[in-house]
Amino acid sequence: MKILGIDIGGSGVKGAPVDIVHGTLAAERFRIPTPKPATPRAVVKAVHRIVEHFEWKGAVGCTIPGRVKHGTVLTAANIDRRWIGANAARLIEEKTGCRTFVLNDADAAGVAEMAFGAGRDRHDFVMVLTIGTGIGSALFINQILVPNTELGHLELDGRDAESHAADSARKRDDLPWKAWARRFQRYLEHVEFLFAPDLLIIGGGISRPKKWEKFSGHLKTQADLTPALLQNEAGIIGAAYSARACYEPEVTV
Repeated sequence: MKILGIDIGGSGVKGAPVDIVHGTLAAERFRIPTPKPATPRAVVKAVHRIVEHFEWKGAVGCTIPGRVKHGTVLTAANIDRRWIGANAARLIEEKTGCRTFVLNDADAAGVAEMAFGAGRDRHDFVMVLTIGTGIGSALFINQILVPNTELGHLELDGRDAESHAADSARKRDDLPWKAWARRFQRYLEHVEFLFAPDLLIIGGGISRPKKWEKFSGHLKTQADLTPALLQNEAGIIGAAYSARACYEPEVTV
């Protein structure tokens, strides 16, 4: 069974059909730049371009970088604030004619890692953190998602955590990997104090092996610590896998 997964990010909107049985892309992903400003109308138009590129007629799963409840966007940290209150699922369905399921981007990445990646065999308390422009989070208890946690916006030392510890902060402040790892370590200690997860999965661009080896040795956690396996494909795969609810309404994702 294949579903089109689309991942809306701060720099790009990317998508591909996904084999949701095996958790793999069924075609080469197609990416276009995220519109500036990333208004609902502009982003939905970009999503439509991806649907047209694949000549897609079936269900669509789509991520949004914000809290999403019943298809409606509640927050907009890294997209235009006009998204707040917009029913993203309805807007995409009206534009594309495809049944659409929408969820938070980090939740989608976490769903993919739990179903097909580093958390596949874990049935305890797992936290997935996606590190990039911001910090996204997804919590799972016995493989069940606790949605919309947005732990990148915890207050840390008097500031929004992601503004200090995201990968964008490393680039902005031109930090060596070891120096940035000290910041990220402080964030991990705060998160562990609050939640005490059994496993921490670190995703996003920094989970790539060549980057992971540059800083992971400077981190120390009480929980098991591992890089994500699906890396930049996680959002697409998780969005598509979650959209199986379009065919199975009783499934909780």
